[in-house]
Amino acid sequence: MPLNPMQVTPFPTAAGIEAAHRLIAPYIHRTPVYTNQTLSVIAGAELFFKTENFQKIGAFKARGALNAVLSLSAAERKHGVVAHSSGNHAQGVAYAAQTVGIPAYLVMPHQSPQVKIAGVRAYGAQVTFCENTAEDRQRAADEIAFRTGASFIHPFNNDQVITGQATAARELIRQTDTMLDYILCPVGGGGLLSGTALSAAYFSPGTRVIGAEPEGAADAVLSFHAGSICKAPYINTIADGLLTTLGPKTFAIIRQHVSDILTVSDAEIISAMRLIWERMKIIVEPSGAVPLAVALRYKERFQGKKVGIILTGGNVDLGKLPF
Repeated sequence: MPLNPMQVTPFPTAAGIEAAHRLIAPYIHRTPVYTNQTLSVIAGAELFFKTENFQKIGAFKARGALNAVLSLSAAERKHGVVAHSSGNHAQGVAYAAQTVGIPAYLVMPHQSPQVKIAGVRAYGAQVTFCENTAEDRQRAADEIAFRTGASFIHPFNNDQVITGQATAARELIRQTDTMLDYILCPVGGGGLLSGTALSAAYFSPGTRVIGAEPEGAADAVLSFHAGSICKAPYINTIADGLLTTLGPKTFAIIRQHVSDILTVSDAEIISAMRLIWERMKIIVEPSGAVPLAVALRYKERFQGKKVGIILTGGNVDLGKLPF
């Protein structure tokens, strides 16, 4: 699918990211940045972990959802919001809607993790189930928007969402006493990766941003090298939060500001996830462990470097652990 210039707006600005952070700051956690000597020794690099698994709703998605919802006009808020997501964006939109006291309608695939479905419902949102295809998700969301007048909040191809997600890397850069050589960030639809790349470009120009992607959902790496948005040849990964394809907005930013996208196997993701659980004593979901898996697989690339790693979420079904 070639990039359509008519679908791409100017990139979010540094001032916009700072404004978004001020807007959402009362409703989010300023999550800590941890180091771990054992993991740094194993990786051969100095690792700095931005723990968005400790964020509101258990994932970074609260940032973009809050920025999008809080940016709506009073007239738009009156009708509520609608979104589609396999889990964390759905929880983020539900939380943001509850925060401002408006209805939320969430479209989720039947296969979504139960812990994420339960989280959405706990925030008072109405859940509609669909088949796990992009077409079915969007069709169901469009029907709800038409029926209710709710504002649609795309999980990644949305300027306010991208700008909100960018605040995580902005915080990481501020919280790290030394300049990072790299930031490793998971990529699904690209909202976090594109936002991270913008924050690095604006606030730490010497820091290179690399996307981290499962081999079983390798659309972003194909798109990155092809110069146009591509679909993955097959979908089969434990990282359920990274199954979506890039959007025109995220792809345009990634093409310009991301240095590379590297892939890892599910076995490597599970191994990295287990290391984080055992060595750092914190819970991360498979998608959040993908950047560490990249740091370990491509050790020679990061040898002796200072590497920021965004642990994107910790919403795990404890009854279905992969180890």
